[in-house]
Amino acid sequence: MTTADVRALRELLPDGRVFDDADVLEAHSRDRAGFCPAGAPAALVRPRSTDEVATTLAWAHRNRVPVVPQGARSGLSGAANAVDGCVLLSLEKMDRILDIDVSEQVAVVQPGVVNGVLAAKVAEHGLFYPPDPGSRSVSTIGGNVATNAGGMCCVKYGVTGDFVRGLEVVLADGRVMRTGRRTAKGVAGYDLTHLIVGSEGTLGVVTEVTVALRPAAAQPLTAVAFFPTIADAARTVDGYLGQGYRPSVLEFMDRPTVNAVQKIADLGFPDGMEGMLLVQSDRGDAAPADLAAFEEVARTHRASEVVVADDPAEGELLMAARRLVGDAHEQLGLTVMVDDVCVPRRRLVDLVEGLARIADQYQVQVLCAGHAGDGNMHPVVAFDSGDEAETARAHQAFDAIMALGLELGGTITGEHGVGHLKRRWLGEELDEAALSTQRAIKAALDPHGILNPGRVLPDLP
Repeated sequence: MTTADVRALRELLPDGRVFDDADVLEAHSRDRAGFCPAGAPAALVRPRSTDEVATTLAWAHRNRVPVVPQGARSGLSGAANAVDGCVLLSLEKMDRILDIDVSEQVAVVQPGVVNGVLAAKVAEHGLFYPPDPGSRSVSTIGGNVATNAGGMCCVKYGVTGDFVRGLEVVLADGRVMRTGRRTAKGVAGYDLTHLIVGSEGTLGVVTEVTVALRPAAAQPLTAVAFFPTIADAARTVDGYLGQGYRPSVLEFMDRPTVNAVQKIADLGFPDGMEGMLLVQSDRGDAAPADLAAFEEVARTHRASEVVVADDPAEGELLMAARRLVGDAHEQLGLTVMVDDVCVPRRRLVDLVEGLARIADQYQVQVLCAGHAGDGNMHPVVAFDSGDEAETARAHQAFDAIMALGLELGGTITGEHGVGHLKRRWLGEELDEAALSTQRAIKAALDPHGILNPGRVLPDLP
């Protein structure tokens, strides 16, 4: 892509949409997966309307220019990283909440709306938007849709895709497609909505999202339990949910993660514990009984201490501490690779014990937190990227975690997406028929391969 190409693109769009300043491009060239490669982009486009997105993609399609869609760049798999000569298409400025329909319990939003902003706005109407990734204060709905993001409430309420009713999508050639509907039910034709959800910008660019809402839940009651081993915590998860309880939150943190968080927040957690579970119930009058049952199961599995927070504000502080895990990783002073394996809950013990073996085998730090209630754990390999040997061992450890998750009947990603980081491993998880079908879909919707090239699908052998 030449200077003349940038000038031609600029002439097609309103002023203040196209940028090619080197510092601006560098600042927008990658997401939070700093260990994934990032190329040199040729331009950054910040559209403010669907028409401007369509104009950009039609031009890129004609000229065979790669386009990398971006949201808040809070992803952890390198899906928003630049490729050489690409146009970075940032949707951050498309950040309007277009409609909140209280009677139908839906909202229509542009992709740049921040998750937490939407949640707060619908709460003013007595409604609830459940998907709540740990990055909810910065991540956008468009990015959540791109990766089918989950969060802490997904154990009870489900992931982003469970709440997406319809989409407006600009295809690779600039055509605008509407999928789905605002109604609660609708099965006419193929489910193109959920084809786009989780596609990480490789099949089209989402410019509008219709999401389902729920009536506001009751103020949750919170409990925290501490365990002498992480295996005891994992057994508690399976034991509690196996009795039929469905908490609104059931989160895990191991000792190294708790220690990292306590460096930036005074939690007052006890010494000597190896694993912690944080549980919430939002079932109103039934919540105390839910947490009493949790305490009983936890103590059966050797919990050293179980504390129920009577004050809702105290419960919010505990939840805020869990949301600090990502910030705590950044304070380690090391490079981190955040994994995202999801396994059947009955295999959680095997997963956490396997992580300890992997850390010992490769002599690297492996921290772990995650959404234990649905088996989606986030092991973190922390290493000194300036040490070549340690870096090599860290990548080996990361691959070993991927292999362990698949061996246990799980998946390589529960909510972070494949991006660049896990392309090879997608080839390990899917069979040949599934891979060829996905490649055929990609070829049909993006025949020139301009949308987020080198992401999600592994290279052909």
